[in-house]
Amino acid sequence: MTMLRMLLAVLATAFALIATARAETKTEWVEYGHGDTKLKAYMAYDDKVSGKRPAILMIHAREGMTPKTQQLTELWAKLGYVSFAADIFGYGQGVLPKDVPEMTAQTTIYSNDRPLMRARTQAGYDALIKNPMVDPAKVALIGYCFGGGVGVEFGSTGAPLTANVSIHGSFRDHAPGWAKNAKGMFLILHGAEDQGFPLPVVDKVVQELRGAKTPFQLEVYSGTGHGFSTPKNKDEERANTQSIATTTRTLKELFGI
Repeated sequence: MTMLRMLLAVLATAFALIATARAETKTEWVEYGHGDTKLKAYMAYDDKVSGKRPAILMIHAREGMTPKTQQLTELWAKLGYVSFAADIFGYGQGVLPKDVPEMTAQTTIYSNDRPLMRARTQAGYDALIKNPMVDPAKVALIGYCFGGGVGVEFGSTGAPLTANVSIHGSFRDHAPGWAKNAKGMFLILHGAEDQGFPLPVVDKVVQELRGAKTPFQLEVYSGTGHGFSTPKNKDEERANTQSIATTTRTLKELFGI
């Protein structure tokens, strides 16, 4: 009976801690627009933090505003940031790809129209910094897959980002000289065995950053392909863990939290 009471007490404590943690992380949908397009971002933040704080502008992967995107948004919020997953595809109008062909169709729209890609990201950035919780001087972009390429394009506009993080970024055909206007530092976290976006493609991004003397850090994970934020093997599990740790450490160095 004593052991049973102890076990029940431990379980009760654990559930209380979980409930507390959930209570601290608030989530909400934020409606905004870009021209005639209705957009809908997912925002998460710690409601126990007061005053203005640093923010994460998160750019989703090719899947769009899925539950996985929402989970990743909450991940960064738990570190004390206002975390805001911008709507690139038009989730506010019901655009959510249901399979790979539809994902490809959506990413192709923006890959073929870089001004639209940059403007759609700007709309999300503007909606984020209007929030009274956000310190507009302390914003980092974190892009996954498609979002990593978006980060490069948005960085090229001279947007006042403190950091621009790419996690298994889909880099493709960025205009020469794009890094000359880029602000803040770039953190590139990439799989060494990424077949779709191999290291020679990543190196083009790195060489642009070097040429512009833009601060950057490149971290490459052996045995790891594309999309390792959804790990498919032990190497990718390690890469995912390390990418989160490196991003967390870098943001803490820059923002102090």
